[in-house]
Amino acid sequence: MSECARLVELASAGVSPALRAVDCVAGEMTVDAFNRLFGAESAMAPVLTILLTLYIAFFAISLLTGRSSLGISALTPRMLTLGLVLTFATSWAAYQGVVWNLTVGAPDWIGSLLTGSDGSATQIFADRIDIVFAAIGEAAQNAGGQVQGSAAGGAAASMFQPADVMWLGAMLLLLGTVGILLTARIALAVLLALGPIFVVLALFKGTRGLTAGWLRGLALTGLTPLFVVLAGGITLELLVPVIAGMNQSFDGVSARAAMALFLIAAVHVALMAMVLKVAATMVGGWQVFGLAGENDDRALNDTPQGTANGAGLTYPPMQPASSSGSRVPAAAQFGADGAAHPGAGGHAGGNSSTAERRTVITQISGAAEAFSARSNNPARSNNRAHGIGSRFRSASNDAGRASAREMMK
Repeated sequence: MSECARLVELASAGVSPALRAVDCVAGEMTVDAFNRLFGAESAMAPVLTILLTLYIAFFAISLLTGRSSLGISALTPRMLTLGLVLTFATSWAAYQGVVWNLTVGAPDWIGSLLTGSDGSATQIFADRIDIVFAAIGEAAQNAGGQVQGSAAGGAAASMFQPADVMWLGAMLLLLGTVGILLTARIALAVLLALGPIFVVLALFKGTRGLTAGWLRGLALTGLTPLFVVLAGGITLELLVPVIAGMNQSFDGVSARAAMALFLIAAVHVALMAMVLKVAATMVGGWQVFGLAGENDDRALNDTPQGTANGAGLTYPPMQPASSSGSRVPAAAQFGADGAAHPGAGGHAGGNSSTAERRTVITQISGAAEAFSARSNNPARSNNRAHGIGSRFRSASNDAGRASAREMMK
């Protein structure tokens, strides 16, 4: 009989044996799943070979089409990704030493360090829970005569006996501690068993989001037992005087002690719900080593209308074309803004292609033409006449007015 089989048989003896059995079964399942996925004789080994071939082929196509180059900046991330994927997907020693120890061993070690205990903090917490429930069971046995005597009063009256309130609080405490611990450990074992698949999916850009989600799930299920142990330790310290007062009473369970136990258990359940919410919020904000930031290029293109990224130029807002206005090409408006902002002219020359690629202007009203004329000729910027007649003034009229001003001088 294997060691896990013996632990499974003893799992019903208490919380600590049940937790040890779950850890042992989870470890065996993870090892078997890893060997069956990408081991030496696994059925998924040809799939891994095909995926690696596609990865190299896609990189070769990007080189041929000019979308990538043979440089250190292009080859280093790809080679690192390929090496890490091959290492963690095919070597159980590397997978266990990094992924398993970080998700299972590291939170337990941090819990032992914070609580100042020797050994596994989770196992010590489970032993303390067993002691608490043993004391509750002893108090229930002492109150057995009281429960039997109250049964003659009717079923409705027995619903509100202190012993019943005590057992209801004990069930809430059991669900808020052991239930969350076991659920987190089982979910973590399933994620670790499926880990090699998600490691391989990190090769391609379109599937890296799945790898990022898998890593977030590992972080959430790995941190949950740590929060349960730390918060549950405070709850157990509050329960010690309450349970001690129950066992010292010879007249059965007092109503005050039963209500105190129920209140502490209810507060602990609410605390666990808050802890799970906080842990989910923390993990949701994790960028996962850049795997979740693949939409940065798309975000650069989502700029406000009339702004050219990279060139530092801002176009005036587009106005609806009037009946008397003319339509000016985008190149003319670009020149007008260059004259209006002389400091940006040198910068715009190097990035003009970027601005033209990201900003498309189909038509500009006559107001933009007037803006360009005022920018190019400061002497006419103060002229308030912007009608059609001011645009078509003849040169003779301008000469006559100049001669009249000379005569007046």
